[in-house]
Amino acid sequence: MDFTFTEEQQAAVEAARAVFTGVTPDSVPSPALTRGAVAEDFDRALWRRLADADLLSLTVAPEHGGAGLGPIALCLVLRESARVLARVPLLEAGGAALVLGRYGGAAADRLLSLIGRGESVVTVAANGRTGHDRAELAVTARPEGTGAPHWSLDGVQTAVPWAWGADRILIPAHTGEGRTVLALVPRDRPGVTLADQISTNGERYAEVRLDGVRAEDDEVITAAGAWEWLRGLLTTGTCALALGLGEEVARMTSEYAGKRVQFGHPIATFQAVAVQAADRYIDLRAMEATLWQAAWRIESGADAALPAAADIAVAKVWASEGVRRVVQTAQHLHGGLGADTDYPLHRYHAWAKQLELSLGPAAAHEEALGDLLAAHPLG
Repeated sequence: MDFTFTEEQQAAVEAARAVFTGVTPDSVPSPALTRGAVAEDFDRALWRRLADADLLSLTVAPEHGGAGLGPIALCLVLRESARVLARVPLLEAGGAALVLGRYGGAAADRLLSLIGRGESVVTVAANGRTGHDRAELAVTARPEGTGAPHWSLDGVQTAVPWAWGADRILIPAHTGEGRTVLALVPRDRPGVTLADQISTNGERYAEVRLDGVRAEDDEVITAAGAWEWLRGLLTTGTCALALGLGEEVARMTSEYAGKRVQFGHPIATFQAVAVQAADRYIDLRAMEATLWQAAWRIESGADAALPAAADIAVAKVWASEGVRRVVQTAQHLHGGLGADTDYPLHRYHAWAKQLELSLGPAAAHEEALGDLLAAHPLG
């Protein structure tokens, strides 16, 4: 089997590396030293550079001015973005573009070219009311009207990333018939109220309340399976972010251990240090293998003994546990320097904890995997 990436996917990685060169995690105040959010908005200058490099249109269909690439290419770029802790809604906008292209109808025709040019920023509400319940159950969607039908939305979504700077929020909601729909709601629409929430990594998130919010019929994706597909994509993208962050932390740790001298020798030569580093290398390779398995299942739609949700769950288990172990070992091997706010490792630790818990910790995905195994007995 050929596991190499296509030329187009490799070109996306090269373009991403060129854009992210020069981006530093220290561009905003340290979350450890800031009472509120580290910044009011995401990195608009970087967002513009991503648009100019055609990376925001990567997942947009060619008929809307994009490259027409899929989840694998998005995950490759996300991996690069996490190495520098890029403060941009790349996962959410890329996921929204893919679900619009796959299911979106009239909304896709109107919005995809704007998303690809960076002129319309879309984020996704994926955490539900508490972060532990199913996101689509947190909001109700009622169809109303006859001549010009529309939808009325009521409910709460918590911890919505980049909501304050987004033009639209893609919100899952449930109907009285038990269906799930996705509504593209402008942030400033009447009935939408945002309240400040600060994430673990210091970013400004929002609790989004909807009180009788009107969504036009062409702003709502009603296709069956759209939300489940998007949630799987967002979860896999979070794994890609965890992998990129973990790889950068491992690089920083290797560089430090090769220079830090104790008892007349670099600590990298000590067996106890080498064993810990080897264990974390195994974690990263497992995170990588399970990530690409999940991304390939989403992109190809290939059948297997278990549905793609099982591969996504396995990837998130490894991403959550692996990235936690990588940053903890890095902190241990760095000693006191790891907690120094003048050194960037503490920022990576905060982002790692955010990614570990985003869209469910390892335990939640282990439970989901168990349910899938019970429903699809093997052999």
